[in-house]
Amino acid sequence: MIRFIIPLIAVILFFLEPVFSLFSPVMIADVKYTLVPRFVIVYLIFITVYYSRQRAIIYGIILGLLYDMYHIDIIGVYTFLYPVICYLAALIIRQVHRHVITVMFLSLVMVALLELLSFFFASLIALTAIGFEEFVVSRLMPTMIANSIFVGMFGYLFKRLTNERGLQKAGI
Repeated sequence: MIRFIIPLIAVILFFLEPVFSLFSPVMIADVKYTLVPRFVIVYLIFITVYYSRQRAIIYGIILGLLYDMYHIDIIGVYTFLYPVICYLAALIIRQVHRHVITVMFLSLVMVALLELLSFFFASLIALTAIGFEEFVVSRLMPTMIANSIFVGMFGYLFKRLTNERGLQKAGI
C-alpha cells in the first residue's frame, strides 16, 4: 500500500497548489504580495534525499510537464526545471548530513532557485515586465515565507514517509 502513497501524495500536492494560489495576491499597505506555493518541488526534494533520486527525477519530469500544460502556455520550462532541481539537491545532499532540518533548509534553497530560474526565463522571453527588485520584494520573499511554513509543517512527515518506503524497498 505504501508503494502507491508516494506518487499519490505528489499528485494531491500538485492539485493543492492552485487551491492555495487562490489566497494570493495579498494586499498589505497598498502593496501586492504574491505567494506561490511550491509543494510539489519540496516533496520531490524529500523523495530525492530519502527515497530515490531516479524516481524523483521521473516524477519531476511528469509533474513538470503537467504543470507546464496546466499553468503556463510554454511546454518545457518546469519539465526541465523540476528534474534539474532534484538532481542538484541530490548532488548537494551528498556533501552534507541528511538530517531533516538540513533537508528542510535545502528544500527552501531549491525553492528559491526554482523561483529565480523561472523569473529569469520569463524575463528572457518577455513573459513578465517586473524588475528584479520588485520580483524579490513582491514575489520571492512572500513565496519563501509561505513555503517555509509548509516545510515546517510537513517536512518531518515527508521524511518519515519517504524514509519508510525506502526501507521497505530495501527489505529492511
